[in-house]
Amino acid sequence: MDKVWRSFQAFGDIAFAYSYSIILIEIQDTIRAPPPSEAKVMKKATLISVAVTTTFYMLCGCMGYAAFGDLAPGNLLTGFGFYNPYWLLDIANVAIVIHLVGAYQVYCQPLFAFVEKWALRTRPESHFISKDIRVPLPAGRSYKFNFFRLTWRTAFVVVTTVVSMLLPFFNDVVGFLGAAGFWPLTVYFPVEMYIVQKKVAKWSTRWMCLQLLSLACLIITIASAAGSIAGVVSDLKVYQPFKAR
Repeated sequence: MDKVWRSFQAFGDIAFAYSYSIILIEIQDTIRAPPPSEAKVMKKATLISVAVTTTFYMLCGCMGYAAFGDLAPGNLLTGFGFYNPYWLLDIANVAIVIHLVGAYQVYCQPLFAFVEKWALRTRPESHFISKDIRVPLPAGRSYKFNFFRLTWRTAFVVVTTVVSMLLPFFNDVVGFLGAAGFWPLTVYFPVEMYIVQKKVAKWSTRWMCLQLLSLACLIITIASAAGSIAGVVSDLKVYQPFKAR
């Protein structure tokens, strides 16, 4: 049964990589090109990114299972207990840091923007929230500095870092987050928006196929969440704060 739970959790880990729809609009907003070129660029970028992600995960999953079977660890770099060659692990860790720093900023931007707009709307008279300080930069440029933005974002990063260190269930947490965000944000809402935009007739062949796709992804989401929760429960039996397994 433990193998089944780990398999479900793996679905959640993979689903986490596909839950990029929450930042898709943010990325598209940075493309300064008149339509329809903007849409074409996003379609091409999405196609390439999904293809690369799928290839990468299939290689890791299939080759890892073929080589190690059920003993394949969650961390292929250090999960085997040896750390040689050191230079290879160092390069991999540097790449992970670069990836996470960039991804963290991109994924958090919608949340940052939401909180800052809400604070400005509720307390417009507060200079701490609304006042921007212009900091001069070379070449005649300037940067707008805001104390609330600095304080709120720093506090958020500190809190999330402490929580992640306190609960070092990386694969379990990633699987649960992937399951929680995969179906509603990556499948359900895009499918429903497509149906409305294209005016797909109800009970038509296309409508049925889209609903079956949504239902299948919902089942995967539920199974992934269950597997991740089971993993957390199992990890809690040997849990030690601020110490990774």
